Amino acid sequence: MNALADVLARPRARATWWFAAAIVLVAANLRPAVVGLAPVLPEIQRSVGLSATASGVLTALPVLCFGLLAPAAPRLARRFGIGRTLLGALVLICLGIALRSSGPTATLFAGTVLVGSAIALGNVLPGLIKRDFPHRTGSMTGIYSMAISAGGALAAGTTVPVARALGVDWRGALALWGAFALVALLCWLPHVRWVDRARGVREAHVRPLWRSPLAWQVTAFMGLQSLGFYATSAWLPAIFVDRGFDPATAGWLLAFASVTGLSGSMAAPVLATRLRRQRAVAAGLTAVAALGLLGVLLLPGAEVVSMAVLGVGQGAALGLSLTLMVLRSPDAAHAAQLSGMAQCVGYVGAAAGPFAVGALHDLTGSWTVPILLLLGVFVVQATMGVLAGRDRLVAADVPASTG
Repeated sequence: MNALADVLARPRARATWWFAAAIVLVAANLRPAVVGLAPVLPEIQRSVGLSATASGVLTALPVLCFGLLAPAAPRLARRFGIGRTLLGALVLICLGIALRSSGPTATLFAGTVLVGSAIALGNVLPGLIKRDFPHRTGSMTGIYSMAISAGGALAAGTTVPVARALGVDWRGALALWGAFALVALLCWLPHVRWVDRARGVREAHVRPLWRSPLAWQVTAFMGLQSLGFYATSAWLPAIFVDRGFDPATAGWLLAFASVTGLSGSMAAPVLATRLRRQRAVAAGLTAVAALGLLGVLLLPGAEVVSMAVLGVGQGAALGLSLTLMVLRSPDAAHAAQLSGMAQCVGYVGAAAGPFAVGALHDLTGSWTVPILLLLGVFVVQATMGVLAGRDRLVAADVPASTG
Protein backbone atom coordinates (compact mmCIF):
# COMPACT_ATOMS: atom_id res chain seq x y z
CA MET A 1 0.00 0.00 0.00
CA ASN A 2 3.02 2.34 -0.32
CA ALA A 3 1.56 3.68 -3.57
CA LEU A 4 -1.65 4.64 -1.84
CA ALA A 5 0.31 6.34 0.92
CA ASP A 6 2.27 8.19 -1.76
CA VAL A 7 -0.97 9.50 -3.27
CA LEU A 8 -2.15 10.69 0.13
CA ALA A 9 1.15 12.39 0.96
CA ARG A 10 1.56 14.47 -2.21
CA PRO A 11 0.97 18.13 -1.29
CA ARG A 12 0.49 19.17 -4.90
CA ALA A 13 -2.28 16.63 -5.28
CA ARG A 14 -4.03 17.77 -2.07
CA ALA A 15 -4.70 14.08 -1.62
CA THR A 16 -6.93 12.98 1.25
CA TRP A 17 -8.47 9.70 2.30
CA TRP A 18 -11.70 11.01 0.82
CA PHE A 19 -10.01 11.52 -2.55
CA ALA A 20 -8.39 8.08 -2.38
CA ALA A 21 -11.74 6.52 -1.50
CA ALA A 22 -13.33 8.28 -4.48
CA ILE A 23 -10.73 6.79 -6.85
CA VAL A 24 -11.29 3.31 -5.44
CA LEU A 25 -15.08 3.70 -5.65
CA VAL A 26 -14.91 4.75 -9.30
CA ALA A 27 -12.76 1.70 -10.13
CA ALA A 28 -15.04 -0.56 -8.08
CA ASN A 29 -18.00 0.49 -10.27
CA LEU A 30 -16.41 -0.84 -13.47
CA ARG A 31 -17.69 -4.39 -12.85
CA PRO A 32 -20.85 -4.64 -10.67
CA ALA A 33 -23.38 -3.55 -13.31
CA VAL A 34 -22.06 -6.32 -15.58
CA VAL A 35 -21.19 -9.10 -13.12
CA GLY A 36 -24.39 -8.52 -11.10
CA LEU A 37 -26.38 -9.73 -14.09
CA ALA A 38 -25.09 -13.32 -13.88
CA PRO A 39 -26.64 -14.38 -10.52
CA VAL A 40 -30.14 -13.31 -11.68
CA LEU A 41 -29.76 -14.51 -15.29
CA PRO A 42 -31.75 -17.73 -14.73
CA GLU A 43 -34.61 -15.65 -13.27
CA ILE A 44 -34.45 -13.25 -16.22
CA GLN A 45 -34.60 -16.19 -18.64
CA ARG A 46 -37.72 -17.53 -16.96
CA SER A 47 -39.32 -14.11 -16.62
CA VAL A 48 -38.93 -12.84 -20.19
CA GLY A 49 -38.41 -16.14 -22.01
CA LEU A 50 -34.80 -15.65 -23.13
CA SER A 51 -32.98 -18.61 -24.67
CA ALA A 52 -29.39 -19.36 -23.72
CA THR A 53 -28.25 -17.79 -27.00
CA ALA A 54 -30.24 -14.60 -26.37
CA SER A 55 -28.92 -14.51 -22.82
CA GLY A 56 -25.43 -14.87 -24.23
CA VAL A 57 -26.05 -11.82 -26.39
CA LEU A 58 -27.30 -9.90 -23.34
CA THR A 59 -24.19 -10.72 -21.32
CA ALA A 60 -21.90 -10.04 -24.30
CA LEU A 61 -23.30 -6.59 -25.06
CA PRO A 62 -21.42 -4.69 -22.30
CA VAL A 63 -18.11 -6.28 -23.28
CA LEU A 64 -18.73 -5.39 -26.92
CA CYS A 65 -19.39 -1.79 -25.87
CA PHE A 66 -16.15 -1.79 -23.88
CA GLY A 67 -14.28 -2.49 -27.08
CA LEU A 68 -16.19 -0.34 -29.55
CA LEU A 69 -16.00 2.76 -27.35
CA ALA A 70 -12.49 2.23 -25.97
CA PRO A 71 -10.90 4.59 -28.56
CA ALA A 72 -13.34 7.35 -27.56
CA ALA A 73 -12.38 7.32 -23.88
CA PRO A 74 -8.87 8.84 -24.18
CA ARG A 75 -10.13 11.39 -26.71
CA LEU A 76 -12.86 12.53 -24.35
CA ALA A 77 -10.36 12.64 -21.48
CA ARG A 78 -8.05 14.87 -23.52
CA ARG A 79 -10.91 17.17 -24.51
CA PHE A 80 -12.88 17.41 -21.28
CA GLY A 81 -10.41 16.13 -18.69
CA ILE A 82 -10.22 12.82 -16.86
CA GLY A 83 -12.31 14.12 -13.96
CA ARG A 84 -15.25 15.13 -16.13
CA THR A 85 -14.97 11.98 -18.24
CA LEU A 86 -15.21 9.78 -15.16
CA LEU A 87 -18.10 11.86 -13.84
CA GLY A 88 -19.93 11.40 -17.14
CA ALA A 89 -19.27 7.67 -17.01
CA LEU A 90 -20.81 7.41 -13.53
CA VAL A 91 -23.86 9.43 -14.59
CA LEU A 92 -24.38 7.11 -17.59
CA ILE A 93 -23.96 4.02 -15.40
CA CYS A 94 -26.76 5.28 -13.15
CA LEU A 95 -29.00 6.07 -16.14
CA GLY A 96 -28.26 2.75 -17.83
CA ILE A 97 -29.05 0.75 -14.70
CA ALA A 98 -32.32 2.66 -14.27
CA LEU A 99 -33.29 2.01 -17.90
CA ARG A 100 -32.33 -1.67 -17.69
CA SER A 101 -34.49 -2.13 -14.60
CA SER A 102 -37.53 -0.29 -15.94
CA GLY A 103 -39.41 -3.32 -17.23
CA PRO A 104 -39.71 -4.30 -20.91
CA THR A 105 -37.25 -6.61 -22.64
CA ALA A 106 -36.23 -3.85 -25.04
CA THR A 107 -35.12 -1.58 -22.20
CA LEU A 108 -33.26 -4.51 -20.63
CA PHE A 109 -31.05 -4.68 -23.72
CA ALA A 110 -30.91 -0.90 -24.27
CA GLY A 111 -29.94 -0.23 -20.66
CA THR A 112 -27.27 -2.91 -20.85
CA VAL A 113 -25.76 -1.18 -23.89
CA LEU A 114 -25.75 2.15 -22.05
CA VAL A 115 -24.08 0.58 -19.01
CA GLY A 116 -21.40 -1.01 -21.17
CA SER A 117 -20.79 2.27 -22.98
CA ALA A 118 -20.44 4.13 -19.69
CA ILE A 119 -17.96 1.65 -18.26
CA ALA A 120 -15.89 1.92 -21.45
CA LEU A 121 -15.46 5.63 -20.73
CA GLY A 122 -14.16 4.79 -17.28
CA ASN A 123 -11.22 2.81 -18.65
CA VAL A 124 -8.85 5.79 -18.85
CA LEU A 125 -6.56 4.96 -15.93
CA PRO A 126 -3.54 3.03 -17.37
CA GLY A 127 -2.21 6.12 -19.15
CA LEU A 128 -2.77 8.20 -16.02
CA ILE A 129 -0.81 5.70 -13.93
CA LYS A 130 2.07 5.73 -16.43
CA ARG A 131 2.13 9.55 -16.38
CA ASP A 132 1.68 10.33 -12.68
CA PHE A 133 3.19 7.24 -11.01
CA PRO A 134 6.11 6.14 -13.23
CA HIS A 135 8.01 4.73 -10.24
CA ARG A 136 5.00 3.04 -8.63
CA THR A 137 3.44 1.45 -11.67
CA GLY A 138 3.08 -2.02 -10.15
CA SER A 139 1.50 -1.00 -6.85
CA MET A 140 -0.82 1.58 -8.38
CA THR A 141 -1.99 -0.84 -11.08
CA GLY A 142 -2.48 -3.45 -8.38
CA ILE A 143 -4.71 -1.10 -6.35
CA TYR A 144 -6.69 -0.26 -9.48
CA SER A 145 -7.18 -3.86 -10.59
CA MET A 146 -7.92 -4.98 -7.01
CA ALA A 147 -10.70 -2.39 -6.76
CA ILE A 148 -12.18 -3.63 -10.05
CA SER A 149 -12.09 -7.23 -8.83
CA ALA A 150 -13.57 -6.26 -5.47
CA GLY A 151 -16.51 -4.59 -7.21
CA GLY A 152 -17.14 -7.76 -9.18
CA ALA A 153 -16.96 -9.89 -6.05
CA LEU A 154 -19.43 -7.64 -4.27
CA ALA A 155 -21.89 -7.84 -7.14
CA ALA A 156 -21.63 -11.59 -7.56
CA GLY A 157 -22.07 -12.34 -3.88
CA THR A 158 -24.70 -9.86 -2.76
CA THR A 159 -27.10 -9.32 -5.68
CA VAL A 160 -29.41 -12.26 -4.92
CA PRO A 161 -29.24 -12.21 -1.08
CA VAL A 162 -29.90 -8.45 -0.86
CA ALA A 163 -32.74 -8.70 -3.40
CA ARG A 164 -34.33 -11.49 -1.36
CA ALA A 165 -33.92 -9.56 1.87
CA LEU A 166 -35.68 -6.56 0.28
CA GLY A 167 -38.31 -8.71 -1.42
CA VAL A 168 -37.58 -7.46 -4.97
CA ASP A 169 -37.37 -9.31 -8.29
CA TRP A 170 -34.48 -9.30 -10.78
CA ARG A 171 -35.31 -5.74 -11.87
CA GLY A 172 -34.98 -4.47 -8.33
CA ALA A 173 -31.83 -6.54 -7.84
CA LEU A 174 -30.16 -4.88 -10.83
CA ALA A 175 -31.40 -1.44 -9.79
CA LEU A 176 -29.55 -1.74 -6.47
CA TRP A 177 -26.24 -1.23 -8.27
CA GLY A 178 -27.43 2.17 -9.41
CA ALA A 179 -27.25 3.23 -5.77
CA PHE A 180 -23.64 2.01 -5.56
CA ALA A 181 -22.76 4.04 -8.67
CA LEU A 182 -24.56 7.06 -7.20
CA VAL A 183 -22.40 6.88 -4.06
CA ALA A 184 -19.27 6.87 -6.23
CA LEU A 185 -20.64 9.79 -8.26
CA LEU A 186 -21.28 11.88 -5.15
CA CYS A 187 -17.82 11.09 -3.77
CA TRP A 188 -16.13 11.93 -7.08
CA LEU A 189 -18.07 15.13 -7.77
CA PRO A 190 -16.11 17.43 -5.38
CA HIS A 191 -12.82 16.42 -7.01
CA VAL A 192 -13.73 16.87 -10.68
CA ARG A 193 -12.54 20.42 -11.32
CA TRP A 194 -9.42 20.04 -9.23
CA VAL A 195 -8.40 16.74 -10.86
CA ASP A 196 -8.67 18.24 -14.36
CA ARG A 197 -6.89 21.44 -13.34
CA ALA A 198 -4.10 19.63 -11.48
CA ARG A 199 -3.51 17.08 -14.21
CA GLY A 200 -4.44 19.08 -17.27
CA VAL A 201 -1.30 18.24 -19.23
CA ARG A 202 -1.47 17.86 -22.99
CA GLU A 203 0.10 14.61 -24.09
CA ALA A 204 2.16 14.10 -27.23
CA HIS A 205 0.45 12.61 -30.23
CA VAL A 206 1.79 9.22 -31.26
CA ARG A 207 1.12 7.17 -34.34
CA PRO A 208 -1.33 4.25 -34.11
CA LEU A 209 0.24 0.95 -33.13
CA TRP A 210 -1.65 -1.29 -35.56
CA ARG A 211 1.58 -2.39 -37.28
CA SER A 212 3.35 -3.32 -34.05
CA PRO A 213 3.45 -7.11 -33.45
CA LEU A 214 4.10 -6.52 -29.76
CA ALA A 215 1.04 -4.28 -29.47
CA TRP A 216 -1.06 -7.05 -31.01
CA GLN A 217 0.36 -9.58 -28.56
CA VAL A 218 -0.52 -7.36 -25.59
CA THR A 219 -3.95 -6.83 -27.15
CA ALA A 220 -4.48 -10.56 -27.62
CA PHE A 221 -3.54 -11.33 -24.02
CA MET A 222 -5.88 -8.60 -22.79
CA GLY A 223 -8.73 -9.83 -24.97
CA LEU A 224 -8.36 -13.52 -24.21
CA GLN A 225 -8.20 -13.06 -20.44
CA SER A 226 -11.29 -10.83 -20.71
CA LEU A 227 -13.08 -13.43 -22.84
CA GLY A 228 -12.43 -16.10 -20.24
CA PHE A 229 -13.49 -13.89 -17.35
CA TYR A 230 -16.74 -12.62 -18.84
CA ALA A 231 -17.71 -16.03 -20.23
CA THR A 232 -17.23 -17.73 -16.87
CA SER A 233 -18.81 -14.85 -14.95
CA ALA A 234 -21.89 -15.00 -17.18
CA TRP A 235 -22.44 -18.75 -17.14
CA LEU A 236 -20.83 -20.43 -14.12
CA PRO A 237 -23.79 -19.52 -11.86
CA ALA A 238 -26.14 -21.12 -14.41
CA ILE A 239 -23.91 -24.20 -14.54
CA PHE A 240 -24.04 -24.52 -10.76
CA VAL A 241 -27.82 -24.00 -10.71
CA ASP A 242 -28.14 -26.84 -13.24
CA ARG A 243 -26.16 -29.00 -10.81
CA GLY A 244 -28.72 -28.30 -8.12
CA PHE A 245 -27.24 -25.30 -6.33
CA ASP A 246 -29.48 -22.54 -5.06
CA PRO A 247 -29.07 -19.32 -7.12
CA ALA A 248 -27.78 -17.46 -4.06
CA THR A 249 -25.16 -20.14 -3.43
CA ALA A 250 -24.18 -20.10 -7.11
CA GLY A 251 -23.72 -16.35 -6.86
CA TRP A 252 -21.59 -16.72 -3.75
CA LEU A 253 -19.35 -19.22 -5.53
CA LEU A 254 -18.76 -16.65 -8.26
CA ALA A 255 -18.14 -14.00 -5.61
CA PHE A 256 -15.68 -16.31 -3.86
CA ALA A 257 -13.68 -16.57 -7.08
CA SER A 258 -13.60 -12.79 -7.30
CA VAL A 259 -12.49 -12.49 -3.67
CA THR A 260 -9.62 -14.95 -4.15
CA GLY A 261 -8.81 -13.03 -7.33
CA LEU A 262 -8.03 -9.93 -5.26
CA SER A 263 -4.73 -11.44 -4.18
CA GLY A 264 -3.79 -12.24 -7.77
CA SER A 265 -4.82 -8.86 -9.13
CA MET A 266 -2.67 -7.11 -6.51
CA ALA A 267 0.33 -9.45 -6.59
CA ALA A 268 0.75 -9.90 -10.35
CA PRO A 269 1.45 -6.22 -11.18
CA VAL A 270 3.93 -5.89 -8.30
CA LEU A 271 5.77 -9.06 -9.36
CA ALA A 272 5.67 -8.14 -13.05
CA THR A 273 7.25 -4.72 -12.53
CA ARG A 274 10.15 -6.30 -10.63
CA LEU A 275 11.03 -8.50 -13.59
CA ARG A 276 12.48 -7.48 -16.94
CA ARG A 277 10.48 -10.23 -18.62
CA GLN A 278 7.00 -11.40 -17.65
CA ARG A 279 6.83 -14.55 -19.79
CA ALA A 280 6.87 -17.03 -16.91
CA VAL A 281 4.33 -14.97 -14.97
CA ALA A 282 1.92 -14.95 -17.94
CA ALA A 283 2.23 -18.69 -18.55
CA GLY A 284 2.00 -19.59 -14.87
CA LEU A 285 -1.07 -17.56 -13.99
CA THR A 286 -2.87 -18.79 -17.12
CA ALA A 287 -2.12 -22.37 -16.10
CA VAL A 288 -3.59 -21.67 -12.66
CA ALA A 289 -6.83 -20.36 -14.19
CA ALA A 290 -7.05 -23.34 -16.53
CA LEU A 291 -6.57 -25.73 -13.62
CA GLY A 292 -9.46 -24.10 -11.77
CA LEU A 293 -11.81 -24.35 -14.74
CA LEU A 294 -10.78 -27.95 -15.33
CA GLY A 295 -11.73 -28.63 -11.71
CA VAL A 296 -15.19 -27.16 -12.33
CA LEU A 297 -15.61 -29.64 -15.18
CA LEU A 298 -14.12 -32.77 -13.65
CA LEU A 299 -14.62 -32.41 -9.90
CA PRO A 300 -18.29 -31.92 -9.00
CA GLY A 301 -18.48 -31.38 -5.26
CA ALA A 302 -15.17 -29.49 -5.17
CA GLU A 303 -16.58 -26.27 -6.60
CA VAL A 304 -15.24 -24.14 -3.74
CA VAL A 305 -11.64 -25.22 -4.36
CA SER A 306 -11.98 -24.99 -8.13
CA MET A 307 -13.46 -21.49 -7.98
CA ALA A 308 -10.72 -20.34 -5.60
CA VAL A 309 -8.03 -21.49 -8.02
CA LEU A 310 -9.87 -20.03 -11.02
CA GLY A 311 -10.29 -16.72 -9.23
CA VAL A 312 -6.60 -16.37 -8.38
CA GLY A 313 -5.61 -17.08 -11.99
CA GLN A 314 -8.14 -14.73 -13.54
CA GLY A 315 -7.46 -11.92 -11.06
CA ALA A 316 -3.75 -12.17 -11.75
CA ALA A 317 -4.37 -12.16 -15.51
CA LEU A 318 -6.34 -8.93 -15.24
CA GLY A 319 -3.59 -7.29 -13.21
CA LEU A 320 -0.88 -8.46 -15.60
CA SER A 321 -2.79 -7.35 -18.71
CA LEU A 322 -3.16 -3.83 -17.31
CA THR A 323 0.50 -3.78 -16.27
CA LEU A 324 1.73 -4.91 -19.68
CA MET A 325 0.08 -1.88 -21.28
CA VAL A 326 2.33 0.29 -19.13
CA LEU A 327 5.53 -1.79 -19.17
CA ARG A 328 5.54 -2.20 -22.94
CA SER A 329 5.16 1.58 -23.46
CA PRO A 330 8.02 4.11 -23.44
CA ASP A 331 5.85 7.00 -22.21
CA ALA A 332 2.33 8.02 -21.18
CA ALA A 333 1.25 8.84 -24.73
CA HIS A 334 2.16 5.36 -25.97
CA ALA A 335 0.57 3.80 -22.88
CA ALA A 336 -2.71 5.58 -23.66
CA GLN A 337 -2.51 4.51 -27.29
CA LEU A 338 -1.74 0.88 -26.40
CA SER A 339 -4.49 0.87 -23.77
CA GLY A 340 -7.01 2.12 -26.32
CA MET A 341 -5.98 -0.49 -28.88
CA ALA A 342 -5.86 -3.37 -26.38
CA GLN A 343 -9.25 -2.53 -24.90
CA CYS A 344 -10.89 -1.80 -28.26
CA VAL A 345 -9.83 -4.97 -30.07
CA GLY A 346 -9.56 -7.08 -26.93
CA TYR A 347 -13.03 -6.38 -25.60
CA VAL A 348 -14.69 -6.70 -29.02
CA GLY A 349 -13.16 -10.15 -29.29
CA ALA A 350 -14.00 -10.96 -25.67
CA ALA A 351 -17.67 -10.24 -26.35
CA ALA A 352 -17.79 -13.50 -28.31
CA GLY A 353 -17.16 -15.49 -25.14
CA PRO A 354 -20.53 -15.28 -23.36
CA PHE A 355 -22.37 -15.60 -26.67
CA ALA A 356 -20.34 -18.63 -27.79
CA VAL A 357 -20.83 -20.43 -24.48
CA GLY A 358 -24.59 -19.86 -24.58
CA ALA A 359 -24.87 -20.90 -28.23
CA LEU A 360 -22.82 -24.07 -27.70
CA HIS A 361 -24.97 -24.97 -24.72
CA ASP A 362 -28.10 -24.57 -26.87
CA LEU A 363 -26.56 -26.74 -29.60
CA THR A 364 -25.21 -29.54 -27.39
CA GLY A 365 -27.49 -29.40 -24.35
CA SER A 366 -24.37 -29.77 -22.22
CA TRP A 367 -21.82 -27.55 -20.52
CA THR A 368 -18.86 -29.81 -21.34
CA VAL A 369 -18.17 -28.52 -24.85
CA PRO A 370 -18.30 -24.82 -23.85
CA ILE A 371 -15.89 -25.44 -20.97
CA LEU A 372 -13.50 -27.35 -23.25
CA LEU A 373 -13.61 -24.39 -25.64
CA LEU A 374 -12.61 -22.04 -22.82
CA LEU A 375 -9.76 -24.36 -21.84
CA GLY A 376 -8.52 -24.09 -25.43
CA VAL A 377 -8.67 -20.30 -25.12
CA PHE A 378 -6.36 -20.51 -22.10
CA VAL A 379 -3.72 -22.24 -24.25
CA VAL A 380 -3.74 -19.37 -26.75
CA GLN A 381 -3.77 -16.85 -23.90
CA ALA A 382 -0.60 -18.36 -22.41
CA THR A 383 1.12 -18.20 -25.80
CA MET A 384 0.24 -14.54 -26.28
CA GLY A 385 1.31 -13.76 -22.72
CA VAL A 386 4.73 -15.32 -23.28
CA LEU A 387 5.20 -13.19 -26.42
CA ALA A 388 3.89 -10.00 -24.76
CA GLY A 389 6.12 -10.63 -21.75
CA ARG A 390 9.36 -10.04 -23.66
CA ASP A 391 11.53 -7.09 -22.63
CA ARG A 392 10.56 -4.82 -25.52
CA LEU A 393 8.70 -1.54 -26.18
CA VAL A 394 5.90 -0.91 -28.65
CA ALA A 395 7.34 2.34 -30.02
CA ALA A 396 9.37 0.39 -32.55
CA ASP A 397 9.27 -3.12 -31.08
CA VAL A 398 12.78 -2.57 -29.74
CA PRO A 399 14.32 -4.01 -26.56
CA ALA A 400 13.18 -2.01 -23.54
CA SER A 401 16.74 -1.57 -22.36
CA THR A 402 17.50 0.56 -25.43
CA GLY A 403 14.46 2.77 -25.13
